[in-house]
Amino acid sequence: MKRRAGEPHPTRAMSPFGGRANGLRLERMRASQRYADGVFRNTARVAQGLKRGTTMSTLGEFLAGGQRRKPPAPLPSANPLETWQRRAESGLRATWLGHSTVLIEIDGLRVLTDPVWGERASPYGFVGPKRFQPVPVPIASLPPLDAVIVSHDHYDHLDFPSIRELARLDVPFYTSLGVGAHLEAWGVPAERITELDWWETARLPHGELELTAAPSQHFSGRSMRDRNQTAWSSFAIRSARHAVFFSGDTGLTPEYAEIRERLGPFDLVMLEVGAFHPSWGDIHLGPENALEALGLLGGGSLLPVHWGTFNLAIHAWDDPAETLLRLAPAKGAHLVMPRLGVAVEPSRVEGVEPWWRGVAAH
Repeated sequence: MKRRAGEPHPTRAMSPFGGRANGLRLERMRASQRYADGVFRNTARVAQGLKRGTTMSTLGEFLAGGQRRKPPAPLPSANPLETWQRRAESGLRATWLGHSTVLIEIDGLRVLTDPVWGERASPYGFVGPKRFQPVPVPIASLPPLDAVIVSHDHYDHLDFPSIRELARLDVPFYTSLGVGAHLEAWGVPAERITELDWWETARLPHGELELTAAPSQHFSGRSMRDRNQTAWSSFAIRSARHAVFFSGDTGLTPEYAEIRERLGPFDLVMLEVGAFHPSWGDIHLGPENALEALGLLGGGSLLPVHWGTFNLAIHAWDDPAETLLRLAPAKGAHLVMPRLGVAVEPSRVEGVEPWWRGVAAH
């Protein structure tokens, strides 16, 4: 049987650590203004881990525990299959499937962000952060997809078993520079992979939809040996009628004002709010900085992501949601916080039901 272009050799074992860039892919990476001495860099010089002088205090806080880092019961969820069969009346609908995985329906096209169906955010099946509950629907039940976005290569955003399954579908992938090496190593044909540097735009082959990679402030790597050897990005998704912003992972950066000027305004803004801590505040937002970022972006309905799925930080699992609910009114922020699997049209959401409190009360 003839092997498809980009498909790994059948005798070569696939590794959850992914592949390494070479050839034309590596040449494109080297041409990026953010690439120097074999690694990608943020625009600002920021700590890409614990801030200097915080290691011991953060370790002590971690060992002390007591933060209710996991919910006492599975979070409530819904099956969106019936809703997905109907076209969104407003033209824009979003279904949060857990962590940073969202199915966006925009003017008849479907875009899936950072697909993670795996049980653990880890290269191993027996160790690493384990998800609180399964995704509301399996990949096999998804409606036909028009694009998959992968913001960067961390395990809670780029999941080996999920990509292996999605690789069997006829869907194009859009990602940051270098990340395509992982996708291709796992069976995604090279012709279905588009890697973008910041401010580069790709148009979907079917339909009038543009995807633009934009700045974020983070880091990358799937092992101790490949730190920052691939890029990280946020993404703007634009049709003729609607615009959506997806942060990927990021700290608060003034570059969000430039994103507003060049790519905004946005109808829906998806920002990471979980897995935050003052010790690594340069590379994650958290709820307070997410509201600041929303202001820099010029507003729009805020759908918080990157929470409620994995135990990745030293805070209560529901702290991001409670903090947002408390602070958003003073900022004039329009929150969209549906239960897992509930497909919502942001323009029709009038308020927030704190559904997570029923779980916290167990």
